[in-house]
Amino acid sequence: MCTNIVYEWLKTLQLPQYAESFVDNGYDDLEVCKQIGDPDLDAIGVAVPHHRRRIHEAVRRLKEADERAAGLYFTLEPPR
Repeated sequence: MCTNIVYEWLKTLQLPQYAESFVDNGYDDLEVCKQIGDPDLDAIGVAVPHHRRRIHEAVRRLKEADERAAGLYFTLEPPR
């Protein structure tokens, strides 16, 4: 079994059984996983409706986290 970030992500969703199929279909990092839609889930073999909903919700949360982080920046200047 693969052990990578996608596996860990799916494990937190209680869906680790899909990890190998995700990686085999090119979804080997979370940036790529943010693009998952219904046709992708079909190709990966996620047929159970509540599993699909769980993945869609997790993808939505990943995208929201990106949007929140987009407003943050860091500086190397010392505080005054």
